[in-house]
Amino acid sequence: MRNYVLRRLLALLPTLFFASLIVFFTVRLIPGDVIDLMLSQNDVSADKMSRDQVIRALGLDVPIWEQYLRWVGSIVFKGDLGKSLWHSTPVTEYLAQRLPVTLELGLIAMIVGLLIAVPIGVYSAMRQDTKGDYIARSFSILLLAVPSFWLGTMVMVFPSIWWGWSPAIEYIKFTEDPWQNFKQMIVPGVVLGAALSAITMRLTRTMMLEVLRQDYIRTAWAKGLSEPLVVLRHGLRNALIPVVTLVGLQAPLLIGGAVIIEQIFVIPGMGLLLLDAVNQRDYPVITGVFLVVGVAVMLINLLVDLSYGLLDPKVRFR
Repeated sequence: MRNYVLRRLLALLPTLFFASLIVFFTVRLIPGDVIDLMLSQNDVSADKMSRDQVIRALGLDVPIWEQYLRWVGSIVFKGDLGKSLWHSTPVTEYLAQRLPVTLELGLIAMIVGLLIAVPIGVYSAMRQDTKGDYIARSFSILLLAVPSFWLGTMVMVFPSIWWGWSPAIEYIKFTEDPWQNFKQMIVPGVVLGAALSAITMRLTRTMMLEVLRQDYIRTAWAKGLSEPLVVLRHGLRNALIPVVTLVGLQAPLLIGGAVIIEQIFVIPGMGLLLLDAVNQRDYPVITGVFLVVGVAVMLINLLVDLSYGLLDPKVRFR
């Protein structure tokens, strides 16, 4: 397995290279010029001299390919993702503050989504074409149809109108008060997790139906094994491999959905950082966020591949 992991990690390098190319050049195609934005907000006369001074100060006076080489060289040799164009704050400092928040929100959302999807999907498969199955399938369709941003907005609006309750606006760090932090993160985590659970629920049901028709399941029933043992030990374990694959593919959706959820619930995570950076055309912050997210998604997919060996003994890593 060690050789397999090393090969997979080395294979990430060309992927990261092409991802960095796409991210670096694409963000500079965003309409609007950061220099004009700075000059207008700082109330500086937009004459040619002042504009040239700002361009030189930000290091934007060289060709874009040279900017890319400087950026990559700084990452490779110094581990530096650059500095914010607006505040001269290192991008790594922003990421160190915001990344744990988004990871916590994503972890809660993933756990909530699995706690909703897997039990309901298994129950729906075990009770196929019964009233409970129809209710479960209708529930999954409802979750597919309801956008997470609409559900999050309703959670913010209606409880405050009906009961005078609303989620906390000021963010509390986990290191300061773990319980208050959990209470603050559980609501957006449930909203985001509910949206992701629908497709997982339907896939779990489909795979369980396929597994329950296999010969070894019939043999287990014929041997007189109890239903929980047949379902959990022999059925669910074999049905989970496609489900785990889907969960890995949902990792980018957690980041994308977190942009809106963090905006609604005022959570200072990567999504809110990315939104502010795009509005300000802060190129180093945008590229840094996308690069870190890309690395995180690749590592998550590597962990998903490694989990196949735990779920299916027939899988061998060479």
